[in-house]
Amino acid sequence: MKCDRCNQDISEGDAREYYGQNLCDDCYMDALSPARTCDPWAVYTAKSIAESKGAGLQLNDIQKKILQALEETGGVEFPVLVEKVGADAKVVEREFAALRHIEKVRAEMRGDKKVLRLW
Repeated sequence: MKCDRCNQDISEGDAREYYGQNLCDDCYMDALSPARTCDPWAVYTAKSIAESKGAGLQLNDIQKKILQALEETGGVEFPVLVEKVGADAKVVEREFAALRHIEKVRAEMRGDKKVLRLW
C-alpha cells in the first residue's frame, strides 16, 4: 500500500485513514497539525516561556541555516529558502513557523512576491 499524499510505501496495517485517504504517519501528523506561522497563542507562549526561564534560545541546525540564509540574502521566496537550507520543504516550513513564533523571522510582500526575511 502507498501513502495517498507522498506515495511512500506503507506496511500493511500501518496506514492511517484521514478523510478517505490512506496516509503514512508523517503525512497523517502533518494533516492533523499543519505548520501555522501566524498563531498568536504560539507567539504568546514562546514569549512567556522565554521570559520566565530567562534562558537563551536553543536553535536546531535547520533553524540556524534558515537564519543564516535570510541574513545573507536579505530575504527570499520560500522555494529559494528551501534550496539554500537543503532540507525538505515540510521541514523548512515547520522550522520557519517556530522561528516566526519567537519573532526571529517574518514574511512581507515585495511587489507581488511573498518574501521571507529576518524580523
